[in-house]
This record gives sequence, C-alpha cells and structure tokens, in this order.
Amino acid sequence: MLLAGIDLVEIKRIKKSMENPRFLLRILGPAEYAQLELRGFPVQSVAASFSAKEAFSKALGTGMRGFSFGEVELLREENGRPYFQLRGSALKIVQKRKIVLQVSVTHTKEYASAVVIGEEPENEGIKL
Repeated sequence: MLLAGIDLVEIKRIKKSMENPRFLLRILGPAEYAQLELRGFPVQSVAASFSAKEAFSKALGTGMRGFSFGEVELLREENGRPYFQLRGSALKIVQKRKIVLQVSVTHTKEYASAVVIGEEPENEGIKL
C-alpha cells in the first residue's frame, strides 16, 4: 500500500519560533541539529525539516502521536539529497509496519514544503 504525506509551512512562522532558544532543541534530533548548526541554522532548512516531520506523520496516518519530532531527523547527503534517520518510537513504528520511506523538500523565500512517500506491505488478511 502506498502512503503519502505533504506539508507546507511559512518561513516567517519558523523564524519567529526560532527566537525561542528551546525551539531547535525540541524539534531537531542530535544529528540533524549538528548538521544544521554547521550551516548556521538557515531558517529555510529548519522550516524544511519541520515540514518533513509533519509530512512524515501524515504519511503514517498517525499525526504527531506515538513519537517525538526529535526522533524523526531530516538529514542531507553531501549532494544535498534529503533522507530520514529515525530513532526511538518513530523507528519502531516504521519497522513494525515494514514501511520504506522517501522524502523530498523544497523552499522559496516565503514557504518550505515536504512530501513523504512510503510503501507498506499489503495486509495478507481479509480485504474489504
């Protein structure tokens, strides 16, 4: 079964949230925080990370229940390609359901957006 989640966030909303020093510690996991810190926490990238976490929760169909933002880390390869690194309850949910995920993020001056596509094996039980 295919899963999909999408999210769009205003950059200015994230910029305002970043005025609170606890915001980044609350929403970013350790590896994600370190990667963004090296780049000076660009607000567009922080917004893309936030949006990716929201899109992840929508793809799972759970909302932000059962795991924390920091357990879903949006990391980037050297070439900039984004990918998820999951920990804790978020990782357990994905492993239990055997979900394979892909993520794509983008941003403009005013908005950041993320799309998460997942694939989950079909339930072998009775289909309605």
